[in-house]
Amino acid sequence: MPSAVLLTLLAWALFLALCAGGLWWLYRRPPQVTLHRSVAPAGRSGQTLPLEVRAEISARWPTRVILLDPVPRGLISSHALQLGGLLYGESCHTLTADLSLMRRGIYNWDTATLRWADPLGLFWHSAQLTVPLQVAVYPESHGLFLPELLRPLLSEGQWARDHGLSDPLSLRGVRPYVLGDPLRQIHWPLSARALSLPTGAAVPVVREPEKMASSSVTLYLDTSGTEVYLESAVRLVASLAAQAWADGLAVALATSAGTSTPLGRGPQARRALLTALAGLTPDYSPPALRPPRTGTNLLVVTQQAPPALVRQTLEARVTASRAALIALPEGFYLEPGERPRKQWIGVPDTVRALEQQAGVLAERGVLAFVLRGNQSVLRLHR
Repeated sequence: MPSAVLLTLLAWALFLALCAGGLWWLYRRPPQVTLHRSVAPAGRSGQTLPLEVRAEISARWPTRVILLDPVPRGLISSHALQLGGLLYGESCHTLTADLSLMRRGIYNWDTATLRWADPLGLFWHSAQLTVPLQVAVYPESHGLFLPELLRPLLSEGQWARDHGLSDPLSLRGVRPYVLGDPLRQIHWPLSARALSLPTGAAVPVVREPEKMASSSVTLYLDTSGTEVYLESAVRLVASLAAQAWADGLAVALATSAGTSTPLGRGPQARRALLTALAGLTPDYSPPALRPPRTGTNLLVVTQQAPPALVRQTLEARVTASRAALIALPEGFYLEPGERPRKQWIGVPDTVRALEQQAGVLAERGVLAFVLRGNQSVLRLHR
């Protein structure tokens, strides 16, 4: 009798083992899954983009399926991108969410995870699905008006005389004062000489500067600084570029890491520049500022203002219409709306040397701005 019971148990064990082996064999291969993500390829930091994930699943047998599609770190989905259930045959599933872009960067969203099992859930398998997608998160920009002295100017003949911007460095002549003329344009030596004439024969005279047509902006970003500096510098460069485009100017970007973008004002040039800014990381290569396009306005952003970069900026001034060197010694500045904060340390020796040389540099056509951590970026407007 015991032998019969034992044989029965062995038979059942063998039967169950065969069933389990059959289940494992039938479900060793994954169901066919096609995954599609629909989202804008780029957006600004802090922006929210609509996201749609569509999964087409084909299962030959009743199958338990779990599909996980986690977003890259630095992006946040409004809810988990996950679906699952007991599926059979062909089915289509759609998930929608809001994708929040938290940090600047280039994010490669390449994989998703598929888990599947038999209907009893005895044997679970896992596989990675390759679904390449790249999302560029552009840096934030803030309100900023290009200072008049930072506007690029390039002479273009008679048209510029009539329609261009006033260039305070180029004197076209003088004329009698007219009510409403800015007092800063009065030519005091000539006015004093005229006032010495008999009463009634003298009126003040004002300078009449040349009119110059706008050209382009070349932005050079020194990436050899701290991570805090790079984030602030990237936002400053993005803001300068945005304002230059708003003024109808063509913009190009170059960095000490070797990145460069084509000069332009159209959508393609804008995407190239913002994508380059999105992917920047600290790089401590020596500065390599190449001579910019003739007539462009050169803006150099740096943290330490190394002597080599100052020298290269002076050399670039030969072809640039104007040049400005903006140093951020603490690595950050007060953006519009931020409250002042105390600074407990002094500027580096290289930045102190830049401040001491500011007058000499200005005479050679290079404006030097030192923007401390407790100073507003609007200080550049002056």
